[in-house]
Amino acid sequence: MKLRPADLTDASSLAALSAKVWLGTYLKQGISAHFADYVLAEMTADRFRSKLREPGTATLVAEAADGLTGYIRVTRGRPVPDTGMPASEISTFYVRPGQQGQGIGSALLDAALARLPEGAVWLTTNAENTKAIAFYLSKGFRQTGETLFRIGAEVYPNVILVRGGQA
Repeated sequence: MKLRPADLTDASSLAALSAKVWLGTYLKQGISAHFADYVLAEMTADRFRSKLREPGTATLVAEAADGLTGYIRVTRGRPVPDTGMPASEISTFYVRPGQQGQGIGSALLDAALARLPEGAVWLTTNAENTKAIAFYLSKGFRQTGETLFRIGAEVYPNVILVRGGQA
């Protein structure tokens, strides 16, 4: 496995990986039009090309011989939503489901944190994603609050997890 900064040629792979992980993690009973429309609108190569160009944002990928296995996207200068504390946000962090538990996520997280200035880093994850929450807690994050993730008129509870900064 190789870690490297993402580039524009990764956009379609990032979109496909995101759709696979998102659908596999959050949809357990089937895929409704509501969620399919969201994924097909949000997880496109064009959107990823735009995200890769955003100032203050860095995306690192984990790459195996046959393609990407995971990625982490971090944006500097995003205050923690429930406290306003200055911080960087881990806006997206995905590892292919069949390759989770093999150290890819830990390697990506460690590499991303090493590139950030001292201070807090935060993220949100679905409140029902107990596997991810346990991973983050094991990596020194603490739960500080809750927020809502919106898709159209629907809302889904997310937890806010923070590492570093003031307790």
